[in-house]
Formats: sequence, C-alpha cells, structure tokens
Amino acid sequence: MKLLGVSGSLRAASFNTALLHAAQEVAPDGVTIEIFRLHDLPLFNQDVEDQGDPAPVTAWKDAVRGADALLLACPEYNGGVTGVLKNAIDWASRGAPSALQGKTACIIGASPGVTGTVRAQDGLRQSLRKVSAEYWPLSEMLVGQAHTKIEAGVLNDEKTLAYLTRHLAAFVEHMRGVDRP
Repeated sequence: MKLLGVSGSLRAASFNTALLHAAQEVAPDGVTIEIFRLHDLPLFNQDVEDQGDPAPVTAWKDAVRGADALLLACPEYNGGVTGVLKNAIDWASRGAPSALQGKTACIIGASPGVTGTVRAQDGLRQSLRKVSAEYWPLSEMLVGQAHTKIEAGVLNDEKTLAYLTRHLAAFVEHMRGVDRP
C-alpha cells in the first residue's frame, strides 16, 4: 500500500513534516509513505489553469492519483488550515475526474498549542468533503505542545510515537478492508 504524505507547512523545522518522517519509520509492513513537498506548487489561479497545469501541479495531481490514500499532516495557523494545504487541495480538485475523487485521507497534526490542530483539522475535513474526497472516520490525531515532543525534526516522545504507530496501523487496516477500483 502506498500512502502519500503531505505536510501543510513549508518550514524547514516543521513539526508536521517531522510527524510524516516519524510515520515513515513506524509504517506497518507492506506500507510505504512517500512525502510530497508542496514548496513549488503555485497559488491556484484560474488564468494559469486555463493555460494548462504547470509542471509542479501536474506532478502533484499525478502523485495523488498514484497513491492508495493520503496522510495529511495539518498545521493550524490562526485557527484554520494553512494556505499551503488548502491551495494543494484546490489544485488537486480541478479537472475531470478530480485527483481527489474518492481518495481517502488520514489526518494528523502537530502544534505548540494545547489543543493541537483540532480547528484546522475540522476545516480540512470540510474542504475534503466539498471536493468528494473521503476521510477516515477516526482520522483525528492531535499532537499538542509539539515543541516538547519534536526536537530538531525528530519525534522523540515515546507516547506520541506509540500513538502514531497505532493510528497508522488502524488506518491501514481500514484501507485494506475498503473496496477500491
């Protein structure tokens, strides 16, 4: 099974990118997690789209289509989804059929705040529903006070790492039971 990991943060020291790297390390047997960087994705613009998708957009859509499911690491900025992640969803939703059509996502997120990324994850689920993507019903994984658990890009909190391991295993079990075309 191939999961496409996407961080909604462009920061070099992103807690959410660190979560994706930790997920790669604890992925269940038979599961690979490819991390797709959104750094080169331009802001969505209908005029640009009308000229044809730029190469980074085509690469993004192809990566989404080629994955069995998505692992979205969702930061929270000002109580909402980052522009980076929302922009990626907007681009992937375009075209017929949409690269996100019927794609299932598992959402995780880390923040220095006590509540983790709960509000951003709610907003992300709303966006996914709107573009006919799906999300795993138990997809909420919140890592609060991430600055005490992730240092130098490494998740070093054993309880959080164990939680991530169980969370991914349950998601993969769910996906293996889903009929896919």
